[in-house]
Amino acid sequence: MKKLTLIVLTLVLFIACKKEKKEVAQNAETESQDIAPVTPEMMETAVIYEANIRQYSPEGTFEEFTKDIPQLKQLGVKVIWLMPVFPISETKRKATGGPDSKFATDFPEEEQKKYLGSYYAVTDFTKINPEYGTIEDFRKLVKTAHENDIYVILDWVPNHTGWDHIWIKNKPDYYTKDKDGNITHPEGTDWTDVADLNYDNKAMRKEMIEDMMYWITDEGVDGFRCDVAGSVPLDFWKECVSELRAKKPLFMLAEAWEPELLKGNLFDMAYAWEGHHILNKIAQGEQGVKEWDTYIEKMGKEYEKDDILMNFITNHDENSWNGTINERMGNAAETMLALSYVAPGMPLIYSGQEYDLNHRLKFFEKDSIPKTKGKMWPLLEKLGKLKTDNVALNGGKSAADYKRLSSENKDVLVFERNKKGTKVTFIANLTDKEQKTTVTILGNFTDYMNNTKVEFKEGETITLKPWEYKILIN
Repeated sequence: MKKLTLIVLTLVLFIACKKEKKEVAQNAETESQDIAPVTPEMMETAVIYEANIRQYSPEGTFEEFTKDIPQLKQLGVKVIWLMPVFPISETKRKATGGPDSKFATDFPEEEQKKYLGSYYAVTDFTKINPEYGTIEDFRKLVKTAHENDIYVILDWVPNHTGWDHIWIKNKPDYYTKDKDGNITHPEGTDWTDVADLNYDNKAMRKEMIEDMMYWITDEGVDGFRCDVAGSVPLDFWKECVSELRAKKPLFMLAEAWEPELLKGNLFDMAYAWEGHHILNKIAQGEQGVKEWDTYIEKMGKEYEKDDILMNFITNHDENSWNGTINERMGNAAETMLALSYVAPGMPLIYSGQEYDLNHRLKFFEKDSIPKTKGKMWPLLEKLGKLKTDNVALNGGKSAADYKRLSSENKDVLVFERNKKGTKVTFIANLTDKEQKTTVTILGNFTDYMNNTKVEFKEGETITLKPWEYKILIN
């Protein structure tokens, strides 16, 4: 009888244990699926946000940024791109940029500590920069983003590593070398704080993919923004992206313009670099409607219909090296921002832009953005809502059509976005002088930005103040 009782008890314990393990596994699976998979539909209405953790707050931590993630949802943000979160090399740590750049060690010892180095001089692709917090802090950031229906992509640096990376010591063949066998920095650049990776080495390629896979399978990230993607061989991306996408749907952004990177199932989005430069030149009075029209026509020929370009008026490079929005665009800034939202593509917000950032953030040292909501926050919120809610601004793989409308004034840009019969019309004076024009649109509209009703009659002349724009919805 005792033996029978023991058998029954053992069986009960086994079943209970099995049930408990099953429940734990189910709970883990539920936690890992706290956001729907990435879809093309998400990309149609998305705004992407570039997060500079170091400069986002005085503390410069994941924790401080995580607190504000629910607010970013108000701006229509659906993707957070985290600038590199990895440890930064000490060796050859940069203190200043440009061709005459200096290393931290070029300065007195007591001054060296303030130089934190370039985010892109990575020491270890599988670790977290302790300046930002712990891996648990990172996980909380991802979890919070997912709870707010926002995806997280990591800034990946596949072209080079910092000089302290373990590969330098243990696997020197992973790197490009000169005729004397010395590891070199990327040729043709002043990036002396990083070592150039050798993509002829198959083992390095495999390990690079493994490191990327870790963040997808173990840490739940939703894709990557790949630094200088055009400098990495295309056949690597074909191998790499295919393997990554086999694990789960991803959002992939290439810091590049090359159309071939968007072919097939490679990257979803590339940079609208040429468009950005044109926006700068228009704002500076060097170009105008003619150049914008040429650009749109060129993009239609070079890219396929399901290619996505990222539109922006600032990012970390532009702000730190080429100037603030105000420096580059002045009184035209709001018009250029609106154009970046209503043009085909996905708009970008860079850390601090939403708080009227008006200084160049230090690149190699600690700095901080303002955190007071001024003019820009409600503007981005309003543009984000239009981008989210109106199918005529779909900018993904099934983007709304773009149709140029005629204007008798060569300095006034008029175009229409249209999808499924829903239209958005954009009219803008792209000069710093008052302009009059007769446009061909007729009927009653709502001027979205000020929520007023307007009527356009045949042959009617309208007057636009310098840099004035209208977003008309029907």
